[in-house]
Amino acid sequence: MSLAAHAQKDSKVPPVNFHQEKRTYIFTFLLSSRVFIHPHELLAKVGQICIKQKQQLEAGTEAEKAKLKSFAAKIIQLLKEWTETFPYDFQDEKSMKELKEIAHRITQCDEENGTVKKIISQMTQNLLMALSARSQYQEIKEKFRQPAMDKGTILKTKPQSTQKDILSVCCDPLILAQQLTHIELERVSNIYPEDLMQIVSHMDSLDNHKCRGDVTKTYNLEAYDNWFNCLSMLVATEICRVVKKKQRTRMVEFFIDVARECFNIGNFNSMMAIISGMNLSPVARLKKTWSKVKTAKFDVLEHHMDPSSNFCNYRTALQGAAQRSQTANSNREKIVIPVFNLFIKDIYFLHKIHTNRLPNGQINFKKFWEISRQIHDFLTWKQVECPFEKDKKIQSYLLTAPIYSEEALFIASFESEGPENHMEKDSWKTLRTTLLNRA
Repeated sequence: MSLAAHAQKDSKVPPVNFHQEKRTYIFTFLLSSRVFIHPHELLAKVGQICIKQKQQLEAGTEAEKAKLKSFAAKIIQLLKEWTETFPYDFQDEKSMKELKEIAHRITQCDEENGTVKKIISQMTQNLLMALSARSQYQEIKEKFRQPAMDKGTILKTKPQSTQKDILSVCCDPLILAQQLTHIELERVSNIYPEDLMQIVSHMDSLDNHKCRGDVTKTYNLEAYDNWFNCLSMLVATEICRVVKKKQRTRMVEFFIDVARECFNIGNFNSMMAIISGMNLSPVARLKKTWSKVKTAKFDVLEHHMDPSSNFCNYRTALQGAAQRSQTANSNREKIVIPVFNLFIKDIYFLHKIHTNRLPNGQINFKKFWEISRQIHDFLTWKQVECPFEKDKKIQSYLLTAPIYSEEALFIASFESEGPENHMEKDSWKTLRTTLLNRA
């Protein structure tokens, strides 16, 4: 059974009075449909249905004309849901033209009622605003960070102890965690359901049909993933470039406190990025530094992010944050920012272990229902307005402060605490030779 047939047979256009379950059904259908058919093709089929219904009912009895008005109202509700939830489906001229033609036909079904025309006009206006806002974000290029200094220079001179660091910008772990949350929510707000659905979009073997022509448009996902990596490297840089052991110990303990505050807020992505940064080899090998650190709090954090049993501890914490969010009275309690990499892997795993179609050839709607449920949760969390006041100075540092390359991190680490075994000595010797030659 084709998707179009499935749409006409099993997914009737929802009634005017939407219940949440039916809204979820429409969301699931529109989300999963793009795996089998391009959105503009699905829209064209809706247009064909409109023409057929209009021809059958408009020349009939008064009762049939009433049915035509009811049908028109249902199509309006469908288009309203579609344009609000998936505005990017209407970015090309072909889809926008089809939408206008459908809207024109629907308006003709109930010309004496000006309400229909007003609803369609408002819907179109909101769609154009959404497309404009997204287009502006697409034009923003991710800022490329430069290494803190030339690799050859790092070999010759250690960073000055008076050099600006994160503690000179913000020494309060809670405030830094709040600013990190600001950045997370801002970036998450620009991730859309169709972006996430590209994870499962692929060549459908039965239809032999490529689902999307714009599979390269994954900028939002890549930018968010890049933010995680940059934060991890920034944490490692801030620790490794500190010359004095006492100050380095303080820096490690500071980031442990920041990670803990992120956990309390519900910002699991920043928390994981910080922990990842402290677990990078150049930082983890600083045994003299770690011996002075009060590691009890760090042990608790690592327990929460223990990868065993498919990150069972983290998933329990995430579920608790999600439940808190559902009953929250303030935006502060509504914040849920999952570890994005794990969220993506969960969706991909659901896609891989379940087939797109059942043995009888029909679409495996249960699979897509579960995927859409997880994506819907993510969309709910991303809409939370950040309750913390934005500090431009702190955010500027977090987003633009120079970070070391992996090689530079090892150099700074070895200069702070010399190599302790033959393997480290060989690595240190190779690094020096390689980088001196480049210099």
